Amino acid sequence: MIPVTTTFAALSGLLLAEAGTARIEYESVRKQSFVDWWQMPLLVLVCFAVLVFVIYMYRRDGAELRRGVAPILALLRIAAFVGLLLMWLDIHQRTEQKVIHNSRVIVLIDTSVSMGLTDTDSVTAGAAGNRIQQVVTELSDGQLLKQLRQVHDVVVYRFDRDKQRVQSLEKLPAKDAQPDKNAKPPAAIDWKAALAPNGAETRLGQALRDVIRDERGLPIAGLVLISDGGQNSGIDATGGIELAREAKIPVFTVGIGSTQQPQNARIADLVAPARAYPNDGFRVTAYLQAQGLAGKAATIELFSRKAGKATDGDPGKLEGKVSKDLPPNGELLTVPFDLTGIADIGRRTLQVRVSGIEKDSNPADNQQEADIEIVDRKTQVLLLAGGPSREYQFLRNQLRREKGVITHVLLESGTEGISQNADKILTQFPATFAELSEYDCIVCFDPDWRQLDAEQIAILDRWVAEESGGMVVIAGPVFTDQLAQTPTLAKVRNLYPVEFNKRFSLVEDSKVGGTTAWPLDFSREGTEAEFLWPADDAAASRQAWASFPGVYSFYHVRGAKPGATVYARFSDPDATVGVEQPVYMAGQISGSGRVFYLGSGEMWRLRAIDDNYFNQFYIKLIRHVSQGRLLRGSRFGSLLIERDRYLLGDTVSIKAQLTNPQHEPLVVASVPLEIAQPDGTVLTGKLLADKIHKGMYAGQFTALQEGTYRIELPSSESADEPLTKRIQVKVPNLERENPQLDEKLLTQIAERTQGAYFHGLRSTLGLDQKPSLAAQLKDRTEESYVAGVPDTPWQKEWMTWLLYGICGALALEWLLRRISRLA
Repeated sequence: MIPVTTTFAALSGLLLAEAGTARIEYESVRKQSFVDWWQMPLLVLVCFAVLVFVIYMYRRDGAELRRGVAPILALLRIAAFVGLLLMWLDIHQRTEQKVIHNSRVIVLIDTSVSMGLTDTDSVTAGAAGNRIQQVVTELSDGQLLKQLRQVHDVVVYRFDRDKQRVQSLEKLPAKDAQPDKNAKPPAAIDWKAALAPNGAETRLGQALRDVIRDERGLPIAGLVLISDGGQNSGIDATGGIELAREAKIPVFTVGIGSTQQPQNARIADLVAPARAYPNDGFRVTAYLQAQGLAGKAATIELFSRKAGKATDGDPGKLEGKVSKDLPPNGELLTVPFDLTGIADIGRRTLQVRVSGIEKDSNPADNQQEADIEIVDRKTQVLLLAGGPSREYQFLRNQLRREKGVITHVLLESGTEGISQNADKILTQFPATFAELSEYDCIVCFDPDWRQLDAEQIAILDRWVAEESGGMVVIAGPVFTDQLAQTPTLAKVRNLYPVEFNKRFSLVEDSKVGGTTAWPLDFSREGTEAEFLWPADDAAASRQAWASFPGVYSFYHVRGAKPGATVYARFSDPDATVGVEQPVYMAGQISGSGRVFYLGSGEMWRLRAIDDNYFNQFYIKLIRHVSQGRLLRGSRFGSLLIERDRYLLGDTVSIKAQLTNPQHEPLVVASVPLEIAQPDGTVLTGKLLADKIHKGMYAGQFTALQEGTYRIELPSSESADEPLTKRIQVKVPNLERENPQLDEKLLTQIAERTQGAYFHGLRSTLGLDQKPSLAAQLKDRTEESYVAGVPDTPWQKEWMTWLLYGICGALALEWLLRRISRLA
């Protein structure tokens, strides 16, 4: 029998008994069903009433009994009642295991581009390398993590534009603890790779807030923020501070870097034409940017060599050399080189470098490369037009005057004998694959695709996919509706980078026109796309588009296809499709060719600003879509990349069209790929076969370093004939405008969250007068218990003994009553 005190413990819900790392819990299942406040008081009242009744009854019945018999009878009756009550309460036994939650320290490390800078007057005396290398050295070989892990678990995060968990490190075992012989040794951590500084933004406040939200339910002793304090995007740091105060998590900030502006000169950009003709002059423009070096003299050199990696570091032939004074902080210095021409046919690599600068904090950005194709054949363009629109007429006349371009025209609305300013006038679309393969690019001005038969459409599709044909397709008010609605034109629609509305959902305003011109809203990809620059450089092109009044109309499409790139949208807010503005410019790689879409034929309006803007727009666009044709001379295929310029963190999609020695589509599961990164390291990977198009291979990678990438597809047949492409990866100016250490912000974060600020990693170890970082973090270790399942054998035994007890008490009471001659 459980004593009476146990009964009242059961009424309150549980009885605990601890033993080592486990404890036993007794709980009433019946009590858990009580949902109203009055149920427990009612039970206590009933129990008290029964107790009073039993005592009253035996005081009355036992008046004539021997002394002591009445109390014994009362106790036996009460014991039986208690037994019945315990049976009704349905008490269960559970064994709970003790769980220890170690105190936890969060280490949040800034991995933005500014952390890759080298400070010549860094506070970390004797530290080698740039800012992040100081952090890597301390984590790999220093004492900071060891000191923290003496008491706490340590979780390391990295952050720039987003946050990401890097590593979770458990608390170190006590010195007197017995080692686990079966435990595997911890894997070595490559901190250098895990903390590569490649973030284009520093969202310090957002990272602080997100990490605290993720971790606040755990016993956190503190958060250690290692950064240069360069908050330049995302929510303000105040949001993270307030959340840390609310969660009572102190933030200890560690400032890395110098409070002075680092001195650095770099080649910000290199612009060269995609192609040139042998011995024809052309211009190459380098853009130089500097910090903290205004007025200092520098030497800028331009070299050229055969495309590919420089042999033994030799940059090639010196094509030009100038001396310039470096510009003020952040300003761009334009350095043009006018070349008289290159005689060698084929792909050439141009390299520009700046030298003669002392105390340059980042020599890795002192050079850039670009490729140029020296071709000895003219570009053949077919203009296909449903009618003689103004856009068609202006471009036809311009191409006729353009050196290096052969222009053929097919005006579908024309009659026999018409006169056109072109090299050749066609009366019908090419009927054979050989005829169509003469062209590098087709510019389509709202054509009536229904005039092509099924064989011609199949030839067009094959020409784009297999012959790297380029198309510029311009929507219009006459025939684009028929393209969208006609079932037999599905193959043509597949070439477009946009999705047309279904036939049943076409609306009358699918052809949108108005009386007001709306500027084009360029995406980031559109701003960076050199082939959409109407001027010679990015700054002048942005100014040109900013001064462009805009266009009046566009064709309503559902949106861009998956994998297509949207370059510009129609900016009229009343024309919104869903949550986005209508697509006006878009492009995609189709097979091995490229297709570019324009929402209306109104680029001729650029002529109102400058005649040359219209000319350059179309010449660059035609060269862009037909660039795959430049590599037709390769014996085994072509390599395709959507554009030449990317931002740090972008995904670069790669496609290749390959053939075997018999000039048939290459059929293998994958082909090897090599990517030479700006720091000289080489990534190896594979392009996987396209399941639909034979000979097509595709893959992608993320650009995590700033500078020039060389993408190379080695030939399986000849080591001397690799396919190569070169791209430029840039960092937004956010990380370059104010890269110095912001002690004010880091101190504010620490003080407002009851933490502390440390200037440099050395000070965190307590080598200065301030207590070490580890000494200021309180141990927040917590203990809890995990409930087990009910003990069924105990329950059975308990109920058995309880029944024996109840029956025994009642039997003994009856026996005493009979002996005492009570009724």
